[in-house]
Amino acid sequence: MARRSLPLLTDDTAFFWASGADGRLRFQRCADCSALNHPPLPVCRRCRGHELTVTEVAGTAALVSFTVNERFPAPGLEPPYVVARVAVDEDPRVRLTTNIVGCEASELRLGMRLEAVFEQVEDVWVPLFRPCAEQPDPLPALPPDDPGPERIRALVRPPVSADLFEHRAALTGTGASRIGRRLGVAPLALAVEACERAVADSGLTLDDIDGLATYPGSGISAGMGEGGVTTVECALGIRPTWHNGGMDTFGPAGSVIAAMLAVAGGLARHVLCFRTVWETTHTQQIRKGLRTVPRQDRVADGAQWVAPFGASSAAIHLAQNAQRHFHEYGTTRETLGWIALNQRANAALNPEAIYRDPLTMDDYLSARPITSPFGLYDCDVPCDGSIAVVVSAVDAARDLPKPPVLVEAVGTQLVERLEWDQTTSTHEPQVLGQAAHLWTRTDLRPDDVDVALLYDGFTVNCLSWIEALGFCGIGEAKDFLDGGKNIARDGVLPVNPHGGQLSHGRTHGMGLVREAITQLRGEGGARQITGARTAVVSTGGLTPSGVMLLRADG
Repeated sequence: MARRSLPLLTDDTAFFWASGADGRLRFQRCADCSALNHPPLPVCRRCRGHELTVTEVAGTAALVSFTVNERFPAPGLEPPYVVARVAVDEDPRVRLTTNIVGCEASELRLGMRLEAVFEQVEDVWVPLFRPCAEQPDPLPALPPDDPGPERIRALVRPPVSADLFEHRAALTGTGASRIGRRLGVAPLALAVEACERAVADSGLTLDDIDGLATYPGSGISAGMGEGGVTTVECALGIRPTWHNGGMDTFGPAGSVIAAMLAVAGGLARHVLCFRTVWETTHTQQIRKGLRTVPRQDRVADGAQWVAPFGASSAAIHLAQNAQRHFHEYGTTRETLGWIALNQRANAALNPEAIYRDPLTMDDYLSARPITSPFGLYDCDVPCDGSIAVVVSAVDAARDLPKPPVLVEAVGTQLVERLEWDQTTSTHEPQVLGQAAHLWTRTDLRPDDVDVALLYDGFTVNCLSWIEALGFCGIGEAKDFLDGGKNIARDGVLPVNPHGGQLSHGRTHGMGLVREAITQLRGEGGARQITGARTAVVSTGGLTPSGVMLLRADG
């Protein structure tokens, strides 16, 4: 068997990865406030002090979440194996991703006392954890997140001006390429299809477009893009006055929010935003030997803290958040199942959707396990396709043939930590802060929303947005989702009427924006939500994300 993935040792991180040589775990410590910093930083996150040292800790911790990975192989690890998060005793705000050893997965309970053991692999001592011989009865309460969900709203900044930039932008066009599994179509060709259709839908021509925006930009492989602004501009010859592309934005559909800022600031009049995926064709090419996966001897940056433990998939991280939500609030697999069933029922009315066959709760619960508590239908559908949206200055939008979709407010503030294992443990990270920020920028309230387009890369993503946006209280999703009636097309909060990413396809947020435009224009056909005038749209999952509140004109 291949060895584990190993970190690239640097002057800043070698102390951690070598500390197991004497059987002792070590962390960076701030001399000013005594906080532990992890991952290591050049400044203390807590007090911003610069006097940083290395300190030895006892190596004991509490189990704050875990998942049994059944699906994703990793170097040196064959499924099933346990990936966990533990909170170290000396500063429980510090979490480690690790593997649990020395017991069966069925014996694990959140709150268990654990102790560090080390596995030497070449020049690295990988910190693993096993249950302590003595366990308290009952197990203690789990250490809370910092900040906890109840404190998020207090940390949100108020608007800096009553003159909101959102009100100077509108969504005027949208288009999609072919969407399907293993289409075998070049990603740039898909992007061009979507862009041409969006521009035509807006009543503009390509010569009218003076801005381009995308996610994740150039240099991203693994079927996750077409090459960014560079390749699309080369293909279409637009000569934009403003352009933007990258991952450090407001989620995979964050290009739309960035475009709003551009038109509000007068840098462009009509910005073409696009997002392309071709994961299924990319994977098929790898299997056929037509494409190779770059081999990497050592991992660096943020990946080094999770890859050695086989935690490279977003599913493994979010499954642990779902597990913690179950523990804290009594949520069950059936709770998540109602989301999957709702999206499938809606997809049956959408001829574009990839999965349209009926889905029952028995089907959901008996599906093959992926990484506990997720089964197959908790996970979205990889696909090939491209979605494009045109963002225009609102005064220019009034002259176009279709009524514009107006922007009421956006939520973008970062409140929670960005590292996947150091941040919010009960909900999808980067949801609570952005949702709270949204409601500070509008007089509308959750009860005013007619249709919700909520990121559902996994069922727990959608649950997280429902609670964060205030459609039910934090921890109340079990009751709100029970039976699925509240989120059905005729419910109090119709969710993802096109089928969402769980059944329509993994279009990484842009499909949600497109469906919001479709619904607010009244163009949804059989799946149209009657009287839809206001829509909330979340733009991402497990990245810096964002959320938009949109409304029909007039």
